Amino acid sequence: MSSLWRDRRFVRYWASSAVSQFGDRVSEVAVPLIAVVVLDASAGQVATLTALAWAPNLLALVLGAWVDGRARKRRLLVFMDLVRAGVLLSLPVAHLWGSITLGQLYAVVLLGGLAGVTAGCAWQPLFARIVPRSSYVEANSKFSMARSASFVAGPAVGGGLVQALSAPVAVVADALSFLVSALLLGRAPVEEPAPATRSGAAVSALLRDAGDGLLFVLRHPVLRAGLACSTTINFFTFLAGSGMVVLFADRELRLGPGAIGLTLGVGAAGSLVGALTAPWLSRRIGLGRCVAVGAVLFPAPFALAAVAGGPVWAGAVVLGAAQFLVGLGVMWFDVPLNSLQAAVTPDPLRSRVTGAYSTVNYGIRPLGALAGGVLATTVGLRATLVTVAVGGALSVLWLLPSPIPAIRLLAEADEWPTSSWLTEAAVDGGGTMKHRGRG
Repeated sequence: MSSLWRDRRFVRYWASSAVSQFGDRVSEVAVPLIAVVVLDASAGQVATLTALAWAPNLLALVLGAWVDGRARKRRLLVFMDLVRAGVLLSLPVAHLWGSITLGQLYAVVLLGGLAGVTAGCAWQPLFARIVPRSSYVEANSKFSMARSASFVAGPAVGGGLVQALSAPVAVVADALSFLVSALLLGRAPVEEPAPATRSGAAVSALLRDAGDGLLFVLRHPVLRAGLACSTTINFFTFLAGSGMVVLFADRELRLGPGAIGLTLGVGAAGSLVGALTAPWLSRRIGLGRCVAVGAVLFPAPFALAAVAGGPVWAGAVVLGAAQFLVGLGVMWFDVPLNSLQAAVTPDPLRSRVTGAYSTVNYGIRPLGALAGGVLATTVGLRATLVTVAVGGALSVLWLLPSPIPAIRLLAEADEWPTSSWLTEAAVDGGGTMKHRGRG
């Protein structure tokens, strides 16, 4: 099997993702700083900004159904890149005119989030068109490597740009990254089949298709177990989101800003190592077992962080080690699970399945963050971290009765017993899903 690096079309899509991911890391530093430094936003206003960035995921189920009905998803992806570039460029323009407002900042993150969710739904069908099924794990590893590398270097570059140019001007870097991404995608055509024709009124057909996507996920043993497991992990790990980890490092471990940044950077390095080694581990122990190992290793190290203490340097070492293991577990979970999901999802349903996943899996994150604030206030930061570790690790129980742990290769993904599991789905011209068992 030849390396995907020899496929020019794949390289263009990978480069498009890599450059936009790097730009996103700049905005993740610059946009909150615009709110805090330029607009003197309160804690509540900053929290609203974060909530608006995540809110579009709640519409992903319907957006996925809408995207599945579009004929040219590559062009849609290019258009979403241009939309995100445009809304970001409005910030430095407004800043130059002295008219930037908090309302504009809210609109930028909301519109950018909507475009991002739409692009994510459009990307999954394209992934299956440009990557051979046998290379799903390799491809997901390479995309995850780019994302992890952006977390290693991106925040530092973003901070430097903000310091040198000011936060509103630094956002230009992210806008330019989307323009480069759009250019790369425009030069990488792909053959796309025509979508099925919907019958009935547009709105009712759209809602029916969205329901079909969610129904397929809930009835498919691999997708259902994967969604339940990842949603549980997301809820518990967001009890101690990055803000809570920073608070723990500052209040309990007495680390300075530089040491806190270093420990978070070590976690990003763990993700990079995890993305590099996930294909190897999947080959050694099987795809499904790699998912199960990642499901435990992702949240469990929060318990290690909870016992950190002693001298400042010792606390920094233990927290850094915990963050590294968390990053490793994330990729050992994500890379094989994303590959399995791509393998078992039929082409006509890819955007809808992605939308259903995003609505549930990402929609739980704000709830976890809010619950984490209440828990930390009630029982303390260390007890909250232990709760994350125990509750998150128990997410593996969703996988054990499912087919996932037994799957070693992608080719085995559809081999279920005939009487127990749904194994095939098709969409007719009216958008109605038909389910039938194998045999």
